[in-house]
Amino acid sequence: MKICITSQGNNLDSEIDPRFGRCKYFIFVDKDGLEFEAIQNPNVEARGGAGIQSGQLVAGREVEAVLTGNVGPNAFETLKAANIDVITGLSGTVKEAIARYKKGEFEVTQGPSVSSKFGLPS
Repeated sequence: MKICITSQGNNLDSEIDPRFGRCKYFIFVDKDGLEFEAIQNPNVEARGGAGIQSGQLVAGREVEAVLTGNVGPNAFETLKAANIDVITGLSGTVKEAIARYKKGEFEVTQGPSVSSKFGLPS
C-alpha cells in the first residue's frame, strides 16, 4: 500500500505543504520503500471544491493514509468515505514524515483541522 504526503515540491526533500486541497504536489510513496511518484495538484487554483476534488484524486490512487498540515471538512469526509486515514499537524520534510509514519509516531486525526475555504488566497 501507499501513503500520500502533501508537498511544496516534487521530491522527498521538499517541505510538507500545510494545505491538502490546494497543496502544490501530492507525493505517493510505497510505504515499504522509498519509491515515490510526485503529481502536481491540478486543484491548486480551483475556485471551489478543491478539497473534494483532491480527495477523489488521492482516493483513486489506493492509499491507506494522507499526511498533511491541515485538512478541511469536505476533503476530510471524502477521504474518510474512501477509508483513508488522515494525519494532520505535520511540518518538516516529506522524507522526515515518511520515517515518522513508519515508526508509528502519528495518531489518526478524528476530524477536519481547519474550516472550509482554508488555503484560498485572500
